[in-house]
Amino acid sequence: MDFFPVFLDLRRRIVLVLGEGPAAARKVALARRAGAEVRTATVFSPALLDGASLAFGAEAAEADLAALAAAAAARGVPVNVVDRPELCTAIMPAFVDRAPIMIAISSGGAAPVLARLIRSRIAAMLSPRIGRLAALAAKLRAETVRRFPEIGARRRMLELAFTGTVAERVFAGDEEGAEADYRALLARGAEAQAGAVFFVHAAEADLLTLRAARLLGSADAVVHGPAVGADVVDLARLEADRIVAGPDVAERLVALGRAGKLVVRVGAATEDHARERAALAAAGIESVAVP
Repeated sequence: MDFFPVFLDLRRRIVLVLGEGPAAARKVALARRAGAEVRTATVFSPALLDGASLAFGAEAAEADLAALAAAAAARGVPVNVVDRPELCTAIMPAFVDRAPIMIAISSGGAAPVLARLIRSRIAAMLSPRIGRLAALAAKLRAETVRRFPEIGARRRMLELAFTGTVAERVFAGDEEGAEADYRALLARGAEAQAGAVFFVHAAEADLLTLRAARLLGSADAVVHGPAVGADVVDLARLEADRIVAGPDVAERLVALGRAGKLVVRVGAATEDHARERAALAAAGIESVAVP
């Protein structure tokens, strides 16, 4: 890890922007968008860093940019100098803003164009309303914690909310209906602690949807066929059980569901999961096909 990823709260904090021109103007606009108090200058003096939480240098004289970088580093103020990675102690990532959801992508200064291309792909795949889904969860967080004090049960309930009709209604613009569905999940209480099995047809990691990859990262167990690559299974969190599907796979899925586990069943596109889903339905365990 070349740089430590972190998000800063700049509201009502001082941000210095040294320089003038289009690049400097973009830094000023971005800092103000984050709620910062922006201090601007074209010539550096150490006093400009007094009380600053972050500094930018762009389109200023070379001597001023070097002096800014040295003084900021000496004071422990993160500094970013545009197109001069050797002068930076902080770098600006490409980012997707779906407030309160923020996604940052960085190449550590090695290939910023590539980082921006990745940002564009992620932005195209995410609903513009995904921030509203996060806002709904924040609004009902206190009640969610009260209903589900055990963190594992709470995580499973939230997975159901974020992958089911609650999310679909938010993305369709029906926030009132989404809140009603969310509250219905809360009202189910202990019943909502029942497990769920998500079926994913993808044998290679680059064929996964973002939703499938996210589910793998939060699953309690991953049940996979022999044709599924290790790069897919490795996306599961470290604590997840990894189970190779055998002749008794339907029974194993039912047992995991009854134990309240969130399960991702991964198989090649040619696999027929009808028998497994029928067994889950007969046992009253929810199963969801993930595109």
